[in-house]
Amino acid sequence: MPAQDADPFPLAETERGSKTKNSGLRMAHFFKYKSVDDFLPENARLGIDLRFSNDFAVYDRPVSIGHLKVGNRWCIHPMEGCDGNPDGSPGKLTFRRYRRFGAGGAKLIWGEACAVNEEARANPRQIVLNESTRDAFARIVADCRQAHRDANSDDSDLAFGLQLTHSGRYCYRRPVIATHDPLLDPRTKITPDYPLISDDELKRLVDDYVTTAKLACAVGFDFVDVKQCHRYLLNELLGARNRPGPFGGSYENRTRLTRDIIQAIRAAVPDVVLASRMNVFDGIPFHKGENDSGQPDSWTEPLANGWGMSEQDPFTPDLTEPIRWIGDMRTLGVSLVNVTMGNPYAQPHFVRPFEYPPPDGYESPEHPLIGADRHFKATAQIQRAYPDLAVVGTGYSYFQEFLPHVGAGNLLAGRVSFVGIGRASLAQPDLVRQLRDHGRLDRKRVCRTFSYCTALMRTKDHPLGQYPTGCPPFDKEAYGEVWKEVQALSLRNKPV
Repeated sequence: MPAQDADPFPLAETERGSKTKNSGLRMAHFFKYKSVDDFLPENARLGIDLRFSNDFAVYDRPVSIGHLKVGNRWCIHPMEGCDGNPDGSPGKLTFRRYRRFGAGGAKLIWGEACAVNEEARANPRQIVLNESTRDAFARIVADCRQAHRDANSDDSDLAFGLQLTHSGRYCYRRPVIATHDPLLDPRTKITPDYPLISDDELKRLVDDYVTTAKLACAVGFDFVDVKQCHRYLLNELLGARNRPGPFGGSYENRTRLTRDIIQAIRAAVPDVVLASRMNVFDGIPFHKGENDSGQPDSWTEPLANGWGMSEQDPFTPDLTEPIRWIGDMRTLGVSLVNVTMGNPYAQPHFVRPFEYPPPDGYESPEHPLIGADRHFKATAQIQRAYPDLAVVGTGYSYFQEFLPHVGAGNLLAGRVSFVGIGRASLAQPDLVRQLRDHGRLDRKRVCRTFSYCTALMRTKDHPLGQYPTGCPPFDKEAYGEVWKEVQALSLRNKPV
């Protein structure tokens, strides 16, 4: 292994429990690995199955997805910046982010959540593609591709897509719920008499998805993602066993709306490459318990709803239905699936294993390597079921400078088609070029999963109702002053 630079966030030696101060943040210390060899004993100790390799040439193998040829095995996950304008158009930081992603070297760029109508927005700065904003979206595509050509010569093998979303119970104007969830309803202030979105309203959403998909293709996006994750509307429907009528109860009913959306998009834009970022395991909510550690909410069996998990055991993924649905989606024309799990509002340690939680979160109730292994095993199960399907994996940022090694291990083992990078791409958007040019990452800019980006995202006391999110430690130019503002707000709002 190459010599390592001084760590800008030095960690204590204990695995957890010890806490230090760093820019006002507490840290639970799990990550103490100085080489790949340090990870290997953890497989036996934690009962996990991590794979590593130094053969980075595996990343350069191209992949065909429909009519697209993608030049390497790196994917930038849909990283929402919460920096759009009130009318839904991309803002200055949005343009900046996609220029940086374009220049970074990844050949699969998964554009962030874009609401299919005004009501569907998760925050007042979420982007919305419509006739009034289409020119700005066209510039995003053009800028991203130009930056890619400038830094990497050729963009003919770059695929840039857009994620289409309805935020459901997390819509910022008012919650739109597909079903009553006894565990989530109290968290989103849903009363027992709160109305469900009607069957007719769900049917009308199909047109909104089609309209947005047509515009996405018209402005130059290469694929569209029908988002089914993180307990937003379509994901909630997948697990809505307790919803009456044609969109709840049976497997056929719970998948009906997404099926109708995919078929309608395919009919309206026959040549579009269809994708989906999908939860394969929902899990149940956790809360801050003793010693700030995450504790599962009280629950009784059978669970009222949920996707990718047993009605009797909400802690163990059951991929029977997700694998079946992916097979059905392939028949409908979906050729790219991005695997994720959990709910960032209710159990963030399932979604993105972390070293330090966001301010409104809890300390990880498990070693983050267990969470990463959960992602890898679920993704491998799907990839084995459909060896010729392009599958994007999640859970890599936690590995810091060893991210390329664990990604290469999974690629060589056939456990995944693409290594997806989320938070790490905010800290080091040129990650792929760093690896290509130097054989390793710039350790001084490696994401330490300290949740600065999430802390910004959760701060709403802003004139536009939402602070933009990014990486304050390693992108001070854009987010240094923003972070100072958020810290000052936190101090002002802290109880005396």
